[in-house]
Order: sequence, then C-alpha cells, then structure tokens
Amino acid sequence: MKNILVTGGYGFIGVNFIRYVFEKTDFDGRIINLDKLTYAANPFSLSDIAKKMGKRYVFVRGDIKEEELVEDVFRKYEIDTVIHFAAESHVDRSIVDPGEFVKTNVFGTFVLLNTARKFWGKGDNFIFHHVPTDEVFGSLGEDGYFSEDTKYSPRSPYSASKASSDHLVRAYYHTYGLPVTMSNCSNNYGQYQFPEKLIPLMILNILEKKPLPVYGDGSNIRDWLYVEDHARAIWMILKNRKIGESYNIGGENEWRNIDLVNKLCEIMDKKIPSDKFSSYKELITFVKDRPGHDYRYAMDCSKIKRELGWKPSVSFEEGLERTADWYLANKEWVENIKTGEYQRWIEKNYGNR
Repeated sequence: MKNILVTGGYGFIGVNFIRYVFEKTDFDGRIINLDKLTYAANPFSLSDIAKKMGKRYVFVRGDIKEEELVEDVFRKYEIDTVIHFAAESHVDRSIVDPGEFVKTNVFGTFVLLNTARKFWGKGDNFIFHHVPTDEVFGSLGEDGYFSEDTKYSPRSPYSASKASSDHLVRAYYHTYGLPVTMSNCSNNYGQYQFPEKLIPLMILNILEKKPLPVYGDGSNIRDWLYVEDHARAIWMILKNRKIGESYNIGGENEWRNIDLVNKLCEIMDKKIPSDKFSSYKELITFVKDRPGHDYRYAMDCSKIKRELGWKPSVSFEEGLERTADWYLANKEWVENIKTGEYQRWIEKNYGNR
C-alpha cells in the first residue's frame, strides 16, 4: 500500500482511521482524503496531521458521486488502496430525506467501484475495502448475534441504502474479480464524533445542562465499539488481504440505551459535579420513539478473532471515560462544532460548493 484513498476522511471514523495509520502503524506511503465536507465533516480534526505529514497527506474536496473528479483522483495519485467510509449515516435524517442517502450511499459507491475497476489493472497490489454497518442485518430479539452469514433485513432508508451498497461491492467482486474486502461494524464511539450521535450529544448536553433525550423507554440495545479498535481491525484486514472476505467488528459491549446514559451521567457527575443537580440523571427525558426503531444489535466477532487475531482492547467503561475526557479537554473543537465556525472556515478556504 503506497497510495491509500480514504473516502469521507473528515468524518468521525475516517478521521480516527487516518490518525491511527499515521500515528500507530509502519505505513510510509501517502493518504489521499476525498471528502465532500458536509455538515458532519470537520477539517480541524486533522489539522495537526496535515502539518506533520506534509506531502504524505493530501486532501481533495469532492463528492464521490462526481465521476470525472473520482477518476482524476485515481489517475493523479495512482491509487492502489481504497477505504470507503463516505456515507450519509444518520438514521433520523434518512427518515426525513431518504433520497440523499440513496444518491450518496448507493450511486456514490457505484461510481467508486466502477472507477476502481477501470484503474485496477489486474495487479496484485490493489484492494477495495468497504465499510458497511450492522444495521443492514435488521433487528435482533433478546438472544442471538449477527454473523457474516446473517440474512440482510434493513429497516430504515439508511440501512437499506447501505445494504444496497454492500450488494454492489460483492457483485463487482463476483462479476469482475475486483479485489474487495468488507467489514460490518457495530456502533462506534470515541473522540471527534459529530454530536448528533448519542454519546457526544449526551456529553455536550450535560455540559450545557440541557435535557438528555432518550427514545421510547430506553430499552433498545446496542453493541458499542471504540473507534480506535475499529481502525485497528480495518488495518489488520488490509494487511492480511483475504480477498472477497467479510468480517464483523464489534465491541462485545451490549448496553441498553438508558443504562448507557445513566453510566455516562455517573462519569460526568464525578468529573464535573453540578451545583444544581444531585446527578445529571435528573436531565434524562424520554421522547417519542423513532419510527422502525430496531430493538437490538449484537455482533459475533469470532471470525476476525480466529483468522486475524483481533479483539477489542478497550472496555466500554474505559472507552466512555476516555471519550468524556477528550470532549472536556477539547473545548475549542466542541465550540467550533456548536457555532459552525469550522463550516465557515470550509467556505472561506474551499468555497461553498
């Protein structure tokens, strides 16, 4: 791997993956970050990397749906590895505006695959890694786990669009022989996450003494994966190059939403005690449930543990502590998110495309 194209590299998982590769692996090549710079992208998250890495880090502002631009990137930077993170990813937004999810997640993936097919050259040094979600499998009951062979059963426009992109990736492997790998991940959490997601939303609302909204009665269960463990798993998949294989990556940390929020309140009670509340749990507010809200996700990670030797390195309690500490220590980043300052910076430096 000499020239890695990361799509959506200014998003939450993309940022953490790029940081992991540059800071914690022996990679000595170049990373090209192709990002549209939508509302959830934040260039400040990699500003230190851009300065430190010089020519080894390249940012290209662009949309994965733009075929000519994507071809130019492949040609100019001689791409030999693709890590495809770019996606519309917020379930609530997909319910309101499903069209954007179909355009980006389905057609955008098609453009990338088609371009990769053109520039692949049938060499041994090319690989296309696609990053789906556990939500494509639908909802679990009280028992059982999603495996790599679980039948797809998406329940939201978001998960349906991601399932469609997964099928396209597999089709390009079986039809054209494109060297692909895939990894379905559970809910990621950690530093640099946009605050529409549950954990950073709760942390920032606690800081501002705002209500902590919990869907329904909070009984929905999620498996939580620390984002750096996810980045490490993807890197191991790339290094092992088992073409055509798919791996489940989960944190093996199942928590009910209400229990998670209570735990986070307890952590914040210790870190920044309130003079107004005996506990931040008093801010918890139950709100109308999301339409089609899946009850439970849980991943069977035995394949990646058995074949590649990966396993989660961070317990959920430790990961929550780290995440809370990061948001408390990075108030400038948080303020930029809240005020939209980073978006104004984007418009000033790159134009409002």
